[in-house]
Amino acid sequence: MRLEDRVAVITGAGSGIGKAMTHRFASEGAKVVCVSISRNGIDVADEIGAAAVGVQADVSEEADVRRFIATAEEEFGRIDILVNNAGFGGGLMPLHEQTTENWDRVHGVNLRGVFFCMKYGILSMRESGGGSIVNISSATAVVGWKHHGVYSAAKAGVNQLTKAAALDYADDNIRVNAVCPGTIWTGLVPHARLFPTPPPGTSRVAGIPMDRWGLSDEIASAALFLASDESSYMTGVVMPVDGGYSVGFSGMGAEKTGQSSA
Repeated sequence: MRLEDRVAVITGAGSGIGKAMTHRFASEGAKVVCVSISRNGIDVADEIGAAAVGVQADVSEEADVRRFIATAEEEFGRIDILVNNAGFGGGLMPLHEQTTENWDRVHGVNLRGVFFCMKYGILSMRESGGGSIVNISSATAVVGWKHHGVYSAAKAGVNQLTKAAALDYADDNIRVNAVCPGTIWTGLVPHARLFPTPPPGTSRVAGIPMDRWGLSDEIASAALFLASDESSYMTGVVMPVDGGYSVGFSGMGAEKTGQSSA
């Protein structure tokens, strides 16, 4: 029960990595506020029971963020943990094909939304004596990915917000860290039309040294570690959880799938 009696707010809680984190944190004793732009977050909270509450909200809207932070305080008295997970890819295309509207939408959720959540989450944590913030970034913020320029720029911004906030609020007993997932099987990935769709554990992903998909539960484990006292002397860390992808290209996937490495 590593999070016993802690209160956690998790955005993007309605599916994929967010849903996995929500269930994992609750199983470790946390009371959880499940935030989702759809009603799925409310459904996830219902699955957990009395230790959870669901809120439908858009993290890119400042008023919505203030509302669910207030809901957490009203329901459970304070916020100990904030996980900024809400995000989306925004389409795969070269920069010259991107629109201003898509840039604004991607950055509105993936970067502006993290800023809003951190701002109001930190204000709450300062009142209650501290806490832990975990930002879910991306391996694309560390290593360049073709056709991911707009998304990568937003996630790189998340990494720098993480480091700056870690310095700003160390004296307030607020730790701020980030997880950078790589190719994670969430059930949403096949719709991106970028990766193959065999069952997890059987597909081979070219260029991943560990030669497999990551799983949502593996990201949940990393977030749990950073949220808990097990990482009590860590802040400002940007932690890749990507099967070794950000270390460098191993060639393993190309050899096994017959793809050219040229």
